[in-house]
Amino acid sequence: MMDNVSSHKHFILNGFNELGALRPVLFVPFSIMFVVSLSANSLLLYVIISERSLHSPMCILIAGKAFVALSIPLFFVPNMLLSFWFDWRGISLIGCLLQMHFIHFVGTFQTTFLVWMALDRYFAICTPLYYHERMALPRFLKFVIPLVIRNILMIIVLVSLAGTLSFCASNVINHCFCEHMALLELACGNTAINSLVGLLTVFLIPVADVIFSAVSYVVIFRSVLKFGTSGIKALDTCITHIMVMVISLVVALIAFLSYRIRSGLPVSTVVSFSTMYILFPSCFIPIIYGIRTTEIRKHILRKLMFCHFVQTVPHA
Repeated sequence: MMDNVSSHKHFILNGFNELGALRPVLFVPFSIMFVVSLSANSLLLYVIISERSLHSPMCILIAGKAFVALSIPLFFVPNMLLSFWFDWRGISLIGCLLQMHFIHFVGTFQTTFLVWMALDRYFAICTPLYYHERMALPRFLKFVIPLVIRNILMIIVLVSLAGTLSFCASNVINHCFCEHMALLELACGNTAINSLVGLLTVFLIPVADVIFSAVSYVVIFRSVLKFGTSGIKALDTCITHIMVMVISLVVALIAFLSYRIRSGLPVSTVVSFSTMYILFPSCFIPIIYGIRTTEIRKHILRKLMFCHFVQTVPHA
């Protein structure tokens, strides 16, 4: 029974509190990562949107992934930087749930885009004669809509269940933003259903997406081996996608396991892993695509050289 017990409606984001007076120093590395994420993803998006030759299905999917990587830090990094610099740590329950919803919802598409990219490569390499037909928007939507609906429903259920809990034990969240597991720790009452839905969300979205993508690339590699060297060139983009998938998976596993074995880890270490799970891919994945995707790399270098030329030309 929860009679005569008031539930907290205001929380303190207390991430990295163990650092004490050194906590403001974190403003520097996290602001650098934030600027890198915004710059790299914005440049990638600008180049793909502005160059008509890059309006292929694969490049559009890369642009979509860059948009996701650009969006996620905007939901929590500015607030986190203000917390480091001015010690602003407060957030309302509604604000916390909204932040959680946007971070987790947009975050689901980090792996969902890997599925769509794997399908693009499968159609391009295994069924090249039908590639444009199968990647046409009306037909490809049948692969897009079900996964979008899945992501929407799972995150709505996850956040809605969190919103029904009572938080009477403490109002201090040991994190820099409202993460589902961190908020759940403050609930007083039975959170078994919340934990179950959280696990289902992990297995039905990122785990399922990575498994499907991995199986797709296994099929692709088997197909290329059958056709000999004729398909080797087409694997270059696949290798880029696999690199991104491995980075995303490793960082996600580290963050997930840190919560499960947190009794043996400092709280600041768990917070670091959880934060880097979002920030690290946002910083480095667009750089990987920009360097390894030949068509995109050429246009990025052309844009950068043009900007440099304009700056060095003397004005009359």
